[in-house]
Amino acid sequence: MSLIDTLRRPGNGALNAVRNPRSVFYGWWIVSAGMVIQILVGGLVMQAFGSYAAVLRSEFGWSKTMLSAGFSMTRVESGILGPFQGWAIDRFGPSTIARIGVFLMTIGFILFSRIQEPWHFFASYFLIAVGSSLAGFMTLTVAIVNWFERRRSLALAFMSSGMAIGGFLVPLIVISMEEIGWRETAFGSGILVFVLGNVLVSFIRHRPEDHGETVDGLLPELPRGAGDGGGVQSTPIRVDFTAREAMRTRAFWFISLGHASALLVVSAVMVHLVIHVNENLGYSLTEAGFVVALLTGMQIVGMMLAGFLGDRISKRLIIVCCMAAHMLGLLLLAYAVSFVMVVAFATLHGIAWGGRGPLMQAIRADYFGRSSFGTIMGFSSLIVMLGMTAGPIVAGLMADATGSYELGFTILAVLAGMGSVFFILAVPPKRPGELLPARKHEPSPAADRALASGG
Repeated sequence: MSLIDTLRRPGNGALNAVRNPRSVFYGWWIVSAGMVIQILVGGLVMQAFGSYAAVLRSEFGWSKTMLSAGFSMTRVESGILGPFQGWAIDRFGPSTIARIGVFLMTIGFILFSRIQEPWHFFASYFLIAVGSSLAGFMTLTVAIVNWFERRRSLALAFMSSGMAIGGFLVPLIVISMEEIGWRETAFGSGILVFVLGNVLVSFIRHRPEDHGETVDGLLPELPRGAGDGGGVQSTPIRVDFTAREAMRTRAFWFISLGHASALLVVSAVMVHLVIHVNENLGYSLTEAGFVVALLTGMQIVGMMLAGFLGDRISKRLIIVCCMAAHMLGLLLLAYAVSFVMVVAFATLHGIAWGGRGPLMQAIRADYFGRSSFGTIMGFSSLIVMLGMTAGPIVAGLMADATGSYELGFTILAVLAGMGSVFFILAVPPKRPGELLPARKHEPSPAADRALASGG
């Protein structure tokens, strides 16, 4: 971590910063590329899974349990892969890891288009899942965290919105399946991922300092005395945590457990929403589709609201409110006696889901810094995975045992509400406070430009 980056931490008055005069900060190109990558992953992989599952069940007669195991496998894989992926991103950079992910997704889709046996399905979908993880959310989040600080919440929200926007690709995928076949659709998805994915990955950069840039695109003025003959600077304090230091804090565990409790609700809704609305509440598939579309739209609204508010007021406060909305929304869905209650669920749950997601990553970066953010996020995923995999299982077991989703949804809603306590307790940890070795000042290229321009 550079001296200038150290001094630029919030609350440090050692230097003043001015806006880069260029019209567009390069970090926003990374956000834009990341959003489109998320659209591809969300539309072609995550949200298209249900459509592929339906045609595979029709063609091969495979059980719902077997097909559901494919979805659960993607969640378990992302959790287990997390620590290694986080370390690899910090070590080799997000662009390299994302390019590997694009390659694996391409191979996975091509093999998926040729499956005949169950093991073919699991093997090919495993490649797709690993590829989408390497090219997707965690990798992109690390890149954005490294480029943004003042508008970090907004940048993460824009990138994350791609996953929700990808849902609007599903009708096109279904039409393609009906018109040209699911195998051809899968093969074409692989080609699209390879061509467009590699173009988008070329925009991803790791750290701004490696490219003569600064965080947020600000051109810093050097500290007083830095340009008086290159004397030795005063020793700054290290403010970023290592992964080991972060895991020794209560905040790391409280944020991870809170995240997991939120995903109990999110994952259960992803798997069981349409079944509950159609079979238990008695609404048509068209009406169920409207609920899914409304939820997706509200998710995007929530992301934009969180992006705007998260850089201005307490992120923890917003997240706690989102957890309460998750709980209330799922209770409305569980005990719905009218379609209005279902609509209210979709509104509350969508806004909570969209608002909470990017802020959980932003608060991790605020607390632990960006130097080891990928590794910290990766280890956190081992805990978060528990919520993502347990939610659908709890809801499904309770539904099979009672014939209704009421009990299962109620249990998950209460757990999500209790999970808000984790965020209340997740106060900012004390900074490491380790003194860095004193050294002669070595201005960055951005600082050189600032001095040359009189800034």
